[in-house]
Amino acid sequence: MNKIKKMPEGNFLKLFFGAVTLAFLVASVCMPDRGTMLSGLWQILSQPSKISTNYFAVGGYGATFLNMGLVCAICLLLFVVFKSTPNNVSTLAVILTLGFSSWGINILNIWPTIFGVMIYGLVKKEKMGTLVNAMLFSTGIAPLITDLMIRYPLAEAAGFSAAGILLSLLVGFVIGFFLPAGLAFSPKVHKGFDLYSAALPIGMTAFFLNAVLYKTLGVDLPAAPPAQTLQVASRLTVNVFCCILFGACIVFAFVLGCKPKDYWRLLTAPGQVPNFTSAYGNAAFLMNVGVFGLFILAYYNLIGASFNGVTFGIIFCMLATCNSGSHPGNVWPILVGYAAASVVCGWLSQLAGGNFAMAVNAQAICVGACYANGLSPISDKYGWPFGILAGAMHYLLVTSVPNLHGGYCLYNGGFTAALICILLIPQLERFAKTKEERNAVKAK
Repeated sequence: MNKIKKMPEGNFLKLFFGAVTLAFLVASVCMPDRGTMLSGLWQILSQPSKISTNYFAVGGYGATFLNMGLVCAICLLLFVVFKSTPNNVSTLAVILTLGFSSWGINILNIWPTIFGVMIYGLVKKEKMGTLVNAMLFSTGIAPLITDLMIRYPLAEAAGFSAAGILLSLLVGFVIGFFLPAGLAFSPKVHKGFDLYSAALPIGMTAFFLNAVLYKTLGVDLPAAPPAQTLQVASRLTVNVFCCILFGACIVFAFVLGCKPKDYWRLLTAPGQVPNFTSAYGNAAFLMNVGVFGLFILAYYNLIGASFNGVTFGIIFCMLATCNSGSHPGNVWPILVGYAAASVVCGWLSQLAGGNFAMAVNAQAICVGACYANGLSPISDKYGWPFGILAGAMHYLLVTSVPNLHGGYCLYNGGFTAALICILLIPQLERFAKTKEERNAVKAK
C-alpha cells in the first residue's frame, strides 16, 4: 500500500480509472436484467441520444452499466496506447465522459470526433499523448453524431445508412480537428472560473451546427425524448452502487494513510487548488472522491430526485471536478443558490399567474445543478455569498440554453456556467473584494 501511496500521479490515476472500469463491468453482470444486456446495448447504440435520454429506459440497467464500463475502458486505453500521463484535467475528462455514458455517450458515437482530434495531431505534428484529454472532451457533442448516423434529416430514427455514417464521420472529423484550438482559448473567456472549460467550445460548436444543419436549411429539429421515459428509475440500484463505490474509495484512502486532518486541509484551503493529487497526495484525492461522491448522492436524495439513468450519470459528471478544485466546502453555496432561486421563482410565478415547472427536484434543474458545481472557483476566491449568487444565476439560465444548441451539447450546464462567468466575473472584479483582500483589511 505504501508503494501505491507514493505512486506518481499519472500511474495512480491509471490505476484509479482501471478500478472504476472494473466496478461498472462487475455491476453490469449483477443487474437483474443482465440476460438482455447485449441486446440492450445494441438499443443504446442504435437509438437517438439527445439530452436527456435515459439509457435505463432505452437499454436497461445491465446494458447501461456495461456501456459505462466499456466507455471508461476506452478512455483508459487511449492513455495507455498513446503513452499519455493522466493529470487532474484527465480526471475531469474521464469521469465526465463516464457520467455521460448513461444518457448520451456510447461506445459507437464517440469515435468520429476522437478521430478528428487525431487528424489534428497528424496535421500539426503534435504527439497524440498530449491530445488524449481533447479526444475525450470532443465527445460532448456525441448525440449529434448519433442523429447524423441514424435519422438526419428525418425526425424519427431510420437506422444506420452509408450516407448517415459518412456524414457523421465528416462532421465529427471537422469538430475534432478544430476543437483543440477552442480548448486552449476557452480559459481566456471565463478566466478559470468555469471548471467545465471544454463546455464553451463544444457548446458554441453545437450552437453553430444546430443553426447550419437545421435552422438555416429548414430541417425540423427532432423532439427531445418523451418525458415518460425518465420515469424508468431505481433509487435502490443507484444508491447501493454509489455507496459501495464511494465507500470503498474512503476505506482505501484510510488504508493509504489519509488522516482526517489531511482531508480537512484540503477542505479549508484558503484559495483555489486546481490539482488535488499534486497538492495533497493520492490518498487525499481518493478521500475527496469518496466524500464528495457521497455528498452529491445525499443532495439528490435530499431533494427527492428521480434516480433514472440521467440522474445516475450526473452524479459522476458532478464528481468529475473532484481533482480540479471542487469539494463539499466550496460546492454547497452553489447548491444553496439553486434551492433559494427555486423557492423565490416558485413564489414569483404564483404572483404572476405562471405555470412553474422548475422545482429544485425537476429533472432539468437536477441536471443544471450538477454543472453549476463548475462555478466553485467563485466560492473559493470571493466567498460563499457570491457562490450562492452564482448558483442562483445559473438556475435562472440553464433551462433556456438548450434552445441554442438544440439539445446536442451534453455540456449544456457547463456552457451555461461559462455564460454566467461572462456576465458575473467582470462585475465581481469591479465591485467585490476577494477573500484575500478582505482578510488583508481585517489584519490591518
